[in-house]
Formats: sequence, C-alpha cells, structure tokens
Amino acid sequence: MNLNPFWSMSANTSRKQRADEEQSGHADQRASPGRTHFGKKVLPPIPKNATPITKPATMGSAAHSANGTHASYGPFYLEYSLLAEFTLVIKQKLPGIYVQPSYKSALMWFGVIFIRHGLYQDGVFKFTVYIPDNYPDGECPKLVFDIPVFHPLVDPVSGELDVRRAFTKWRRNHNHIWQVLMYARTVFYKINTTEPLNPEAAVLYEKDVQLFKSRVVDSVKLCNSHLFDQPKIDDPYAISFSPWNPAIHEEAKERMFTYKRRPEEHHRGTQVSGLSWVKPGSTQPFSKEDGPPQS
Repeated sequence: MNLNPFWSMSANTSRKQRADEEQSGHADQRASPGRTHFGKKVLPPIPKNATPITKPATMGSAAHSANGTHASYGPFYLEYSLLAEFTLVIKQKLPGIYVQPSYKSALMWFGVIFIRHGLYQDGVFKFTVYIPDNYPDGECPKLVFDIPVFHPLVDPVSGELDVRRAFTKWRRNHNHIWQVLMYARTVFYKINTTEPLNPEAAVLYEKDVQLFKSRVVDSVKLCNSHLFDQPKIDDPYAISFSPWNPAIHEEAKERMFTYKRRPEEHHRGTQVSGLSWVKPGSTQPFSKEDGPPQS
C-alpha cells in the first residue's frame, strides 16, 4: 500500500516523540502544544461495508479510470454518475422505450423498443446497454439487440447498433445515455445507409425498396416470435414478456383506460382555490380566515 510521504514522515516523527517521552518520564504537561503540521488533505477512508459496482459478465472491457477522482473512490463516483443518468432517462419520458438497470451490475441496462409506425411498425426489439467501467470519460455505451434486426446500422451477427456514428467522441456532461436510447429509436424511422454495418440491408434499401420492406417484415416477425423467450442473461431484472392472461392483465388494463378517460378525478383532492396559505403557529394550510379580522 503506497502512502503519502508526508503522512508517513509525520507518523514516524510522532512515534519517535512518544518513545522519547516514555523513556525520560519528564514530559512537561504545562508546555505549549506542539505546532500542527499542515500537509496535503487526503480523502477519508472508504467504508468497510461499502460494495463497489461490479462489471457486467459480458461485453465489458477493462479500462483505466480517467474520471479524475482518487482510484479508491472511482466505483462510488461511477455509481453516482449512473444514478444521475437513470434519473435523466426517467425525466425524458422517451416514447416507446423502457429500460431497467441490471440487478447484478449497474453497468448493464436491459431495454425494449416499441415501433408504432413506419417500415418497422409493430416491431418489439429487446436490447441490452453496456456501459464502460470508466464512465463518463470512456467510449460511448454499446447497445446490442437480443436478436439482430435487419437494418443497415445493425450488425447482422452480433446485433450491435452503430452508436459511434452519432457519438464519435463521448463528452461528459454533454452526452447522456438517454440520447443513445433516443438514437436507437430514431434509426428505425430515418434510415441511414452511409457506412453500414449490414451492407446487404443498405443495398436493398437503395436499389430495391420492396424487397427491403419484405426482409424487414420477416425480421419483425422473427423478433416478435421470440418475445416470450426467457432472457438470455440470467438476471432477475431482465425484461421478459408473458402471454395475455385475462385473470392477471384485465384489471390492470381497465385501470389504465379508466385513468385515460377521466384523468380529472385523480386530481380532485389536490385542487385549491388559490387563496391558501399557512396559518401562523400551525402547519395546516387553509384558504379562508376562520373569522373576520379584528380591528
């Protein structure tokens, strides 16, 4: 374990002084206190019970932490960054996109995209986001579809989406994971064939659109046919689907439609007259005075 030279020297000096005092037995209690030595401040020790973030089992690449923090604090800074990123995803309310961080590693997020119109209409594509362990100072996160989608920007073998074309250099505090998710949705509505990962899909889109549409329909059907398969990664937070069961799902469906038809009923108890304030000496809000003001 490498210690700061200053603190090592201070510790040795203190031990030597105490030894001299014990030998002489004439330590002067009335003497003025020793001069305090001021050196570089160091961070407090890591809590013993703290557990750092673990790396995902697959697709993770070891990288040197470059976030500018002390090496032992890297995992805690990373955890804070990921929590902030997930909060941003929730606030953005991305249409047709749902994500859930892994139970085993915060560096791995499970997600699904619902395509509602266009060439890939009715497509339901599950994917996994792999985040570098030196986030947010490393490369951009990777997004890999569980089943490779027939698309010019999706690798036909690995299923990885070409995210780097949109984020050539990942910039901290400027680029965010929600932007990667939004980009993954956009590619299904705006087809880009420049430098494709799937040359066959790009050529068909440029030369034979009808055949391209036919291949897309087949790809959508293939993905949807595996929608109820068990997740490839053994994780309790992995996204999984089950067939429609009226005994389970009908009640939830009715609740959602009821709220959609009459949303005002859910806010009746929170309406105020606009004259509410807090009565002095109390924490209860009220909208009118109890009686006429006294002169």
